[in-house]
Amino acid sequence: MAASNINRVILTGNLTFDPELRSLPSGTSVCKLRVAVNTRRKNGSTGEWDDKANYFDVTVWGAQGENCARYLAKGRPVAIDGRLEWSEWADKETGKNRSKVEIVADTVQFLGGRDDAGGGGGGGGGFTPRSDVPTDTSDFGPPQPTPVSAPVSTPADDDIPF
Repeated sequence: MAASNINRVILTGNLTFDPELRSLPSGTSVCKLRVAVNTRRKNGSTGEWDDKANYFDVTVWGAQGENCARYLAKGRPVAIDGRLEWSEWADKETGKNRSKVEIVADTVQFLGGRDDAGGGGGGGGGFTPRSDVPTDTSDFGPPQPTPVSAPVSTPADDDIPF
């Protein structure tokens, strides 16, 4: 039985520069992103936890890449779901072989709010709950007096059928 291979990457981080959008001669759009993701490591000498940034190059194709270029900016938090792609080429200046691994995004989720470029400023990570449905404020007004009605009589014990 042959083993199946899985090439899947999911990460969240912040953009380190504004998205770079370009079009291929075929008309297909391609957007380049760079995402910084922190990794926590314990410093062996001090015993303190240190954050180390890891940087990932991300390619987003088509209409999704156009949306990234339109709505994202440096510092904006994103979630990336995609696959790793390895490429190799000869350096034009030195002639040495070079290689890199990048992420080809299948989906990009915009995290935080539209104005939450740096992730700062409070508000729960940029999330502000909003609703398109107007609130009916009459439900929250002062209580209205209930009309007085005739007193309710209780049935006699002989009228109860059990």
